[in-house]
Amino acid sequence: MDRKVIFEAVDLKINAIADNGTDIPIVKGVNFKVREGEVVALIGESGSGKTTIALSSLGYFKPGLQCVGGEARLLGRDLTKMSNEDLRKIRGERVAYLAQSAAATFNPSLRINEQVTESAVIHGSKTKEEALSYAKALYKRLDLPDPENIGERYPHQVSGGQLQRLMAAMALVSDPTLLVLDEPTTALDVTTQIEVLKAFKKVIKEQKAAAIYVTHDLAVVAQIADRIIVLYNGSIQEKGPANSVIDTPKHPYTDRLMKAVRPLPKDTAELRDRTTKKILKNSLSVKDVLAGYGGITNGVPKITVLEDINVEIGKGEVVGVIGESGSGKSTLARVISGLLPSAEGHVSLFDSTLPPNLRKRSRDQLRRIQFVYQMADTALNPRHTIERIVGRPLEFYHGMKGEKRKRRLIELLEMVELPKEFISRYPEELSGGQKQRISLARALAAEPEIILCDEVTSALDSIVGSNVIKLLRKLQKNLDVSYVFISHDLSTIASFADRIVVMYNGKIMEQGPVHEVLSPPSHPYTELLISSIPELRVGWLEEADTKIQKAKEKMQ
Repeated sequence: MDRKVIFEAVDLKINAIADNGTDIPIVKGVNFKVREGEVVALIGESGSGKTTIALSSLGYFKPGLQCVGGEARLLGRDLTKMSNEDLRKIRGERVAYLAQSAAATFNPSLRINEQVTESAVIHGSKTKEEALSYAKALYKRLDLPDPENIGERYPHQVSGGQLQRLMAAMALVSDPTLLVLDEPTTALDVTTQIEVLKAFKKVIKEQKAAAIYVTHDLAVVAQIADRIIVLYNGSIQEKGPANSVIDTPKHPYTDRLMKAVRPLPKDTAELRDRTTKKILKNSLSVKDVLAGYGGITNGVPKITVLEDINVEIGKGEVVGVIGESGSGKSTLARVISGLLPSAEGHVSLFDSTLPPNLRKRSRDQLRRIQFVYQMADTALNPRHTIERIVGRPLEFYHGMKGEKRKRRLIELLEMVELPKEFISRYPEELSGGQKQRISLARALAAEPEIILCDEVTSALDSIVGSNVIKLLRKLQKNLDVSYVFISHDLSTIASFADRIVVMYNGKIMEQGPVHEVLSPPSHPYTELLISSIPELRVGWLEEADTKIQKAKEKMQ
């Protein structure tokens, strides 16, 4: 017997309204159903319409967008025809939304319990006491530590993975009929991602809820989805059961998405063995570094994050730094750049010791080490044109002005494979991948020796992320620049880096050439990271549990 249809998109059409009043089609007549107890994944690259379609299940359309045709039916009722008052009654109770960033979802000044139970109490589906009791039961089912008391903490007092699961509890506390999960594990490291995925899968099954899962990560889709809908440019290219779409893709675009999935680290080890044997002259050296936050008393930071860190980076070399959230990866980059002065130890560039604080570094020392951040949205000033953003380091470091500056600007845009016409644009007019290329062009404008790349592909879909890696590799070859490539994605690092530094709890567990670190026997923590990387096949999550548990036992 067919399961009950919870949500249905019927020839759904959504347009954007341009400044001149013309309509730009964003979603072009999509049709699909989500049934009770079913997880339907919407996949595709940035701009394919995934989130726009998913949000229609809440009757919500972002500013500048409007539904121009078709229906978005929740339990048979067309949400596009409902009043705001009727939609308010549905959102949070019938339909719950889980965003990508749990940190942005929670109010930092309120305790977790108050925020988790708020929706159920406001909608009147539960009393405050009932909602609190149910929330604690959800904490337990979501495998959160100390479920009776964790809700008394503030958001900043729990880890990223725990906050993501608490956001799931917030969504589930009203017993919604439909869950909309929008990239809920994208920003998580692999070990945390596995725990969150397991918790989501378990609770969705127990609640018998329907779910729409929006993601660009196909390996994650394979673990959680019953059916997959492949989107490109606002249209459905292919849809069907998860195993058939993954194992036998019929549309060329689906096949392209599959090929953009990075190979597993174990599959790259032998290949990298043949490509990483090169003699390198050291350019950057990190020696005996101790660093942390909260000020330094008697030579020791109040909160120690890095301890006994020693890393060498060769000229033209890519050193990948891997580890879960809180392992100290980004703090290491901040120490190298001088953003965070170390309490002990030193950083040297070509045997010349750098002042720990960037304010005391010379202009030339600043020029030689450049930073490319994870979120280009926050790294680029939205009020400045691309010409001003990329042109600033040309003026600051090289004194370029006028026509010479403009010629170099165009060269830099060509270097990062963007057209010269982008000079007059603003960041908001660019896609996520294009913004990241502008961040890279700005770093290259300084003509650095070292570029610190901090999670530069984690917010990008697989195809765009793959193109950024190809670009980085090309620039490394042409410019002989060195990269410190920080990531929680071991697959990316394995396919790109010459050497790997594995960090855990502020210390280096092991480091060496890629093939040596990835080939067994590995350090137990490296083994845990390798075991936690989802494979592009249905059923991997259940099989992997045993390996992950064994790796955890070795670490104890």
